[in-house]
Amino acid sequence: MIAVAAAAAFLATFNETFLNVAFTPIMQDFGVNVSTVQWLTTGYLLVAAVFVPVANVLYHRFPTRPLFVAVVAIMVLGSVVGALAPSFEVLLIARLLQAIGTGLLTPIGMNITLAVSPREKLGLNMGIMAAMTTLGPSLAIVLSGAILTVAPWTTLMWVFGGLTLAVLLAGAIVLRNVTELGRPVLDILSFILVAVGLVGILYGVSSAFEGSALYAGVAGVVGLLAMWLFILRQRRIENPLLDLRPFSSAPFVFGVLMTMLGLVFVFAMNVVIPLFLQGALEMPPLGASLTLAPGILLTVGMGPIAGRLFDRHGGRWSIPLGFLVMAIFVTLVGVAAGQGSVWIFGLLYVPAVLATAFVVGPSQTFALANLGRETSPHGVTVVSTSFQIAGCVGTSLATGIYGAVIASNIESGSSEGDSLLAGFHGSVALVVATSLLGILLAFLAYRSVQSRRAKENEQAPADTVQSIMKSDVYALSSDASVLDALQTFAERGISGAPVLNADGTLAGFLSDGDVLRYLSATHPSSTSIYSYAIGAADDLEQAMSDLANLNVLRLATHDVVTLDAGASVSDAVAALSDARLKKVPVVKGDSRPIGIVSRSAINRLAIATYLRSRSEADVRTPA
Repeated sequence: MIAVAAAAAFLATFNETFLNVAFTPIMQDFGVNVSTVQWLTTGYLLVAAVFVPVANVLYHRFPTRPLFVAVVAIMVLGSVVGALAPSFEVLLIARLLQAIGTGLLTPIGMNITLAVSPREKLGLNMGIMAAMTTLGPSLAIVLSGAILTVAPWTTLMWVFGGLTLAVLLAGAIVLRNVTELGRPVLDILSFILVAVGLVGILYGVSSAFEGSALYAGVAGVVGLLAMWLFILRQRRIENPLLDLRPFSSAPFVFGVLMTMLGLVFVFAMNVVIPLFLQGALEMPPLGASLTLAPGILLTVGMGPIAGRLFDRHGGRWSIPLGFLVMAIFVTLVGVAAGQGSVWIFGLLYVPAVLATAFVVGPSQTFALANLGRETSPHGVTVVSTSFQIAGCVGTSLATGIYGAVIASNIESGSSEGDSLLAGFHGSVALVVATSLLGILLAFLAYRSVQSRRAKENEQAPADTVQSIMKSDVYALSSDASVLDALQTFAERGISGAPVLNADGTLAGFLSDGDVLRYLSATHPSSTSIYSYAIGAADDLEQAMSDLANLNVLRLATHDVVTLDAGASVSDAVAALSDARLKKVPVVKGDSRPIGIVSRSAINRLAIATYLRSRSEADVRTPA
């Protein structure tokens, strides 16, 4: 079932960029301009965004297998209609049909993964899903470029139709119902309001670059009004289409915005670079695709690395550094575009797109990690919707600026080549500006976390565990290996750490004692890891190899002794002494660790209290 869900995630994102390289021949066949053809991507992402919240209602109302088959069937239908489209309008309708499938399929696949994954494999399976969603648009650009060198663009629709049909058959055979069904109600008015709002705002953005200032303004105002009414309605109805409670968390909002800015960069460059290379440098579609491919494909491998760095060190510096690298190297790409060297152009783009791995995934994790258990599912819906909105905004702004600058330069008498270069520079300026804004948001995000923690500490009564706990806790991901955990212990100078699920809840606690007991049992030639370090090199290598392939949850204590955030210091003393523990995690009501109370903290408190009482006694005692 995981394989089917991963294939669905791959197809959903694959189709988002599959037609990007075909924009030039589509414009020639139907006689449309850049601002019009970009709606094949913008409209697609927009409709997908509208249908993401709907998926949650359908998922809990209909059995998994027939729902999955019906959704994928819509995508097959859209592919057939698109392949046979006699006009641009029909082609756009076909893309919107595919988009309905994408908007529903992405969260359904994610929910299937969450439902069938055992706790110890949740991180791994979610990592597979993330890799597929990253690989989809990357491989789409390369494959579509290769196909267009030997076949017309309509072949792309037939190819995608065949792929979706294969996934449909696999789902019909493999899937079973994995959720408890109910009768959730879809609020039609909310659906209409969010659809009108998003369409109005993004149509206004797109039309603004075509010289239609009046239409753009009216569409934008109507869109904003509809979104305002949508927000008001979500706050008043019992079953909102989109629960807005996650927005009460400032770190979550900053995390979503940073994620969107990273995605704006990706979508903007994915659509503008092929247009520029084919138009200005007269490269074939395959050549334009291969120019993008190395950096995008390397990003797939960089994603897990960036995620592990985030798990160990947080994103305080890696996220703003990622935005900075994006800004610097895309600026250099803009400079190289005027030099005519495709090799330099492509090489400079590699670090720019690699840096997005340090922004998009970590920012998403940062956002969701700052939500409680009750609001976390709604946060996932918000993040999924923001993905599609970011794609719409990035595509609309980039192509709008690109087309508007080209038209302005041609009207002023510039050559076509110079005009195309100026248009590309305009799009580059857009993503540089969004990257610089991302740096600012990253620092504000972590400042908001510090402010919240300080406020919580101030509000914590003096006799509760919050007054003595260590809030800057190093945690282990549930998909980490035991060797990863030991490296974290060594780097941070700690002897144990909580293990967290993908949603930030407590999965277990791993200590160096757990590891030593395992080594003693599996490697009887020694009773502790120190014996390996003294000279048994072969045993050490074998032991470390075993630990590298062992998930932390295999050794971690699952029945973890915890303290509620409101527990007293006396409760902490009792918990530590009764269970003979060195440290105990402090959790909120949603089972998310917010700190650690250790025996040393209790000792420091006792000594400080004693010395303070002695000092006060000395002051009261007359000389």
